[in-house]
Amino acid sequence: QVQLVESGGGLVQAGGPLRLSCAASGRTFSRHTMGWFRQAPGKEREFVAAISVGGSTYYADPVKGRFTISRDNAKNTMYLQMNSLKPEDTAVYYCAAAPRTTVTTVTTHYAYWGQGTQVTVSS
Repeated sequence: QVQLVESGGGLVQAGGPLRLSCAASGRTFSRHTMGWFRQAPGKEREFVAAISVGGSTYYADPVKGRFTISRDNAKNTMYLQMNSLKPEDTAVYYCAAAPRTTVTTVTTHYAYWGQGTQVTVSS
């Protein structure tokens, strides 16, 4: 069982940065691929980024070059550094954990989810 808690969301102006954190409980964090997803009003939840057990990363095209995912296994924490934010990045951001070693973009591969944190980018 892995419990996840996101933090760091808020209101930011377009072009600004924001850093999200995802704190995980349990001793198996290092054995899970971790991912970030987001859901805007009226839209389906979409993949943002993922990081494997070994540290390999994968990004959705809309955030490539602007967002950076990382993890600190010693602190059981994952991060999402978001730069050059755009109004279309506005959404609730969720962290998730998948019991596998390789990255995946598939929502159903992730067994554990946080409660979400709101990110609002003003123009």
